[in-house]
Formats: sequence, structure tokens, C-alpha cells
Amino acid sequence: MEKATKERFSSLTLLSASERKYPKSPDEAKLESFDNLYADRDYVIEFDCPEYTSLCPVTGQPDFGHIIIRYVPDKRCIESKSLKLYLYSFRNASTFHEESVNTILDAVVKECAPRRAEVIGHFRPRGGIAINVKATYGDPIHE
Repeated sequence: MEKATKERFSSLTLLSASERKYPKSPDEAKLESFDNLYADRDYVIEFDCPEYTSLCPVTGQPDFGHIIIRYVPDKRCIESKSLKLYLYSFRNASTFHEESVNTILDAVVKECAPRRAEVIGHFRPRGGIAINVKATYGDPIHE
């Protein structure tokens, strides 16, 4: 690997790790990012996670959802393996749907400081009611 490329990705510890250490909670999980080579233009990055799970903080029963993360990067882009492990960490977390969507948005914003971002959660019905939550940062994302 060329030296400049190696330096560019030197901060990514999870992508190259052959050992998988699954974080036990979102607080323990680590999002990572890398330099955006196209920071001079707007473009949308979308992550689609149809197998999101967390635990109801009252009953302890599992909640299932579909999380979509969309953002317009500035100087940094989220690395997808670290995001996968971060989202996986909610599997053991007791959280309401509204809290998990906002927590994910806060983590993305903190890690890569995007120009705009949104996290959408479509949660499976429990007790006959489905819950959909959308949290945004900055101006709306138009396509």
C-alpha cells in the first residue's frame, strides 16, 4: 500500500482488525471516519440497516427496526464497519425508539461533522402500533 494511502487510513482501527470485539453498549462502541477526498462538493451518503435491534427499557423485550442514515459529508466520512459495530451495540441497550434515533444522529455528527444529516427509524409494530422517527441536523437533504 502506498505511503500516502497508508497514512490516510492509519486512524481506522476496526476495519483492518481481524479480531471482532462486539461492543456491549453504544457508549462503549467507537465510530471511525476517514478523510473525504471530495469535500469541495455536496453528495449524499446513505447507510441502510434493515436489521436493527434494541431492548424496550420497560419490558426488556426486543424491538426491531430499520435504520437509515443519510448525510452530506464535509471533511470526514463515516467508515462502514465501525458503523455496523456501533449499530450492533444497541442490541443489548435499553432505549426508546426516539432516543436511539437521536443518539445515532448525535454520534454521526460528533464523529464526522457533516454539512447535513438525518437518521430515520422505522420500527416494527408492538401492541399494534408502529413507530417511525426522523431526526435531522442542519438543512434538509434534497435529492
